[in-house]
Amino acid sequence: MSVRGTIRAFPTLLRVGVSEAVAYRAEMIVWFFSTTMPFISMALWTAVARYNPVGRYDAEDFVRYFLATFSVRQVTGSWVAWQMNYEVRQGTLAMRLLRPISPLWAYAAENLGYMPLRALMVLPIVIFSLVHSGAAALPRTAWGWLFLVLALVGGWLITFLANVAIGSLSLYIESSQRLMDVWFALFLVGSGYLYPVELFPSALKGLLDWLPFRYQIGLPTEIMINAHGFTEALGLLARQWAWVAVLLTVSVVSWKRGLKRFAAYGG
Repeated sequence: MSVRGTIRAFPTLLRVGVSEAVAYRAEMIVWFFSTTMPFISMALWTAVARYNPVGRYDAEDFVRYFLATFSVRQVTGSWVAWQMNYEVRQGTLAMRLLRPISPLWAYAAENLGYMPLRALMVLPIVIFSLVHSGAAALPRTAWGWLFLVLALVGGWLITFLANVAIGSLSLYIESSQRLMDVWFALFLVGSGYLYPVELFPSALKGLLDWLPFRYQIGLPTEIMINAHGFTEALGLLARQWAWVAVLLTVSVVSWKRGLKRFAAYGG
């Protein structure tokens, strides 16, 4: 299908994704409650910082940080790698390939279709954060809001494209889920999901600044709580979108080459 045809078809794919999210809302609620690790980290770090700050974070800062982290996690998640592995093993990917639109667009629409319900579910957390922390829980400037939107989109794209790149490896090997598990473990350590990236030793933090994991969750969270000035935030956004470009190239090349090897089996 042409680019124009894909653009015209995408709203329909999004509506299908939303309908699927409503149909599988119970499953989504289970996933929602499985991502509550930031609340555990919040309890631990606020206890540590109750009497003395950790770095520049006091107890109130940790509450604000982890509430923002939980909110960002809900709108930047993706599960395409596991879905691709399942469909390749079962041979059902062949059915997607018969359609006139690339399966990658369908995967993206299915993921995005869950966003309205996930945003609705996270709204009480955002309201609580505003009540607890006031204006400090959200960007204070117009450029902060713009950068937050760009960082959230970039964070989702990195997560989605990494899933596509790793999921596409299932077209070459029996299963790439183990590799996705490794990526997820590195994500937990290096993304700021369990603790702010800036609390790492300077050498390790410098390394994380050049890896993609921080830009999945850490950067949007930091921008949300006003942790950076304009120049620093702009530089970090540039690195984030550079990773988007790299992962887009890797995922598309891996996908196209993998399709040449694909043969339906199982089922």
